[in-house]
Formats: sequence, structure tokens, C-alpha cells
Amino acid sequence: MNVKKFTAPTSREALRKVRESLGPDAVILSNRQADGGVEILALANDDAASLAMPAPHSPMADPAPSLDLSTAMPQARADQRLEPRMEPRMESRMEPRFETNYPTPAPAALPAQPVRRVVASAASFASATKAAAAAPAPAAATLDVDQITAMVSAAVASAKQNAAAEMQNMMGEIRAMRGMMETQLAEISWGTTQAREPQKAAVLREMLAAGFSASLARYLIEKLPANRDAADSLRWIKNVLTRNLQTMANEDALIEQGGVFALVGPTGVGKTTSTAKLAARCVMRHGPDKLALITTDAYRIGAHEQLRIYGKILGVMVHSVKDEADLRIALKELKNKHTVLIDTVGVSQRDQMVTEQVSMLQGAGSDVKRLLCLNATATQETLNEVVRAYQGSGLAGCIMTKLDEAAAIGNVLDVVIRQKLNLFYVSNGQRVPEDLHLADPAYLIDRAFKLKRDVVNSQYLDAELPLLMSNGQKEQAMREVHLG
Repeated sequence: MNVKKFTAPTSREALRKVRESLGPDAVILSNRQADGGVEILALANDDAASLAMPAPHSPMADPAPSLDLSTAMPQARADQRLEPRMEPRMESRMEPRFETNYPTPAPAALPAQPVRRVVASAASFASATKAAAAAPAPAAATLDVDQITAMVSAAVASAKQNAAAEMQNMMGEIRAMRGMMETQLAEISWGTTQAREPQKAAVLREMLAAGFSASLARYLIEKLPANRDAADSLRWIKNVLTRNLQTMANEDALIEQGGVFALVGPTGVGKTTSTAKLAARCVMRHGPDKLALITTDAYRIGAHEQLRIYGKILGVMVHSVKDEADLRIALKELKNKHTVLIDTVGVSQRDQMVTEQVSMLQGAGSDVKRLLCLNATATQETLNEVVRAYQGSGLAGCIMTKLDEAAAIGNVLDVVIRQKLNLFYVSNGQRVPEDLHLADPAYLIDRAFKLKRDVVNSQYLDAELPLLMSNGQKEQAMREVHLG
């Protein structure tokens, strides 16, 4: 017997060495990993055959010894006692497994043939294994081309989606970092400006106390001429704000020219009272026959009756409409009137009915000019929402109401300036028609700075001004503010 050892880095190379040295019929005794490679112990086929056949004079070649039946009887009896118990268990365990792994055809289908025993050599077994490996896979295991394409498309789509999500997260982080850097740089800039030019800090306090936005204050202070003291700087700011506050110079544009005007705005801003004040001015100028009143407020209890009482005092007929068709008919019947005033229902700026109301007024068949009533006591954010909601295709102008109730009016003046609205009237009370006045830009700007004069130096600390101004983003509308 000649056992040989073969080593190679891989098992493929080791088997190739065995095949070249001992032939394809070699018998492999063992294989293991050794020193980073593979070690195989193999034996030639002839040596393996000699191992299978014992030598002629060896003890293995002697005949088997005979058994003593007398001594074997107890064991045979024990086997006889165990066989009836073990045979059903063995059959119940072996038959299902035998039938599953090696199904036996029906007896009728088996032809009567002599039983032959076939002994396969190692070479035939190797060739059969190679043939089985080279055989194509069954048709049921192959994937359809459409399925492969769908799988590839799904993988590509998932990869794109993950890449887009990662890119979006990265862009969000970059924007956040940019915002932080801009805020910090703005704080440093304003801190330096406050120390170098204290007059700008004083003017900034004045504007913020008056109610103007940080964005407008920052824009104007950046454009403030140099080498001026606090008084001259504040005077320059007031002049710029006055020039940018668009107002109606006289009532000829409304009272003398006439037309159809609709007062719009949220609930409780004074639309009905302002309509009565305008109606009284028209009656005083042209008489009650030249005026007509229309109300669309059929929701609030007593709203129609309130305007009807004003109309009865003035001697003017009040018409009530419900929808666009009624409004179109009413305006057609009142086309000979010099002035028609429409009192609309109050709707929140966040209600979908605002769009429907604007569409109704625009589709009434006449040139209806909309006047927006702005509550001077509302916050700046609320007023911006109101203007954006009611603007539609454009507003003819606005009326500032409840001026007598406002603690600061810079907020409403800031919105009027930035939104480029034409301010017609200001209302400072409930009296009809006394508490309605033409808007005076210089008076309104001066009043805005005088109302909060007592809290200018106590509203914000010095350390809070840089942080406040760093958050005031400059808007696109600031470019339209004329500096003069």
C-alpha cells in the first residue's frame, strides 16, 4: 500500500495533482486544511483493491467459525420475543421514508425481468457527476426575462429613492448650517454697528417700538446716510416712510367719480359702519337719489337690519342679495345710480369662502372696486394674511379702522407700505359720518412714533437687538421702497 500526500493552495489544484499522479480512479482517504492550503491523502486504485481482498494465508481468509446452537438458543429466543414488537415499529418508521425517497411503482407496471447487480466504478461515478453538473436546470427553475427586468427595475427605483432621500437630508442640513452662519454673522455685524454707530441703534429702537417690522427697519437703517445724529436719522426715516405711504389726496377719486365699491374684510373690522360713513358722505355731496346700498350679509343676525337703519336715516334704499346671480341682477337695475356701495359678509382670511366672495364680486358684470378694511389693532402677521387672502386680482384701496383702539399703528402702516396698498380713509370711532377722515401720510407716520415713545428704551435690551435684527429677513418688496 502506497499512500501519498498532496498539498496545494486550493482544493481544485490538489485534486488535479492527485489525478495526474494516481489517475482518475484514485481513492481519496482524507483532506484537511494545512498551512494556508489543502492537504489530501490519496491511494491508487490497485492498492485500494488489494486492501479489499484479504491475503490467502491471512486470518481474514479463514472460514467463519460455526456457532453453537445450544449456547445461541437463549439469544434466539430473545430475538423471537423481540421481533413481534420491533417489526411494526420498524415498518411504520421505514416505510414512509422509503416511499418518499424511493417511490415504488405499481406491481402491474413492473415487467418480469431478472435482477442484475451493477457495480459502478469511481471513473463512471465521476463522469456521471460531471454530466449531472453540466445538465441544464429544469424549466420550472428558470426565471422569465420579464421577471428579471422587473426585479432590476425595482432595485434601480429603490436605489434612486434612497439616494434622493439622502440628498434631501443633506440639503436640509446644508440649509440649516447656512441659516446658522447667516444668523451669527448678522449678530456680529449688528453688534459692531451698535458699538460704532449708536445713532442707528437709537433709530432701530424707535422703529421697533412704533410697531414696524424688523425687515423694514433693517433695510432702512442699512440705507441710512452716514454722519448724521439720532434726530436727523429719525427725521430721514420718517420722510422715507411718508413718501412710500400711498394715500388718496382728495375724495374726488371716490365721491366725484363714483362707481361700484365693495367693502371686504374679516368679521368685526367695521365694514358696515364704514359703509354707512361713506354713504353719508355721498348723500351730503350728491343727494340720496344718486346712491344705492347693497348687502350680502345674510349670515349674522341683525346685520341686514343694521344697514337698513342707516339707509332709512339717509333716505337710501337697501337691497339684499344672496349669490352672484342676485348681485348681477341688482347691479343691472341700479346702473343709473352714481355710486353703489356693497356691504359684504365678514369671512376669516383662512376660509375658502374668501375666494368665492372675490369671484362673486369679479363676476358681477360690473367694475366692482374692492376696498379692504384693515383692523389697526391686529398683529402684523394677521394683517399680512388678510391682504394675501383678499387681494385676488388686485385691490382698489384700503380703509384703516379702529384707529382709536390701537396701541401702536406701525404694524398696519408697515403692511400698507410693503403691500403697496392705496390708503383711502382712516376710521377712529363709531360716529357716522364724523369718525371717517382722509388719510394723511405725515400725520400717521408721526403718530406711529409718538404712541410708543415711553417704551422706546425699555422694550429691548442692548444685547437683544443684534439677535432680533439677525432674524429679520429682507423681503423682495423692500426693493420697491423709494428712498428719495
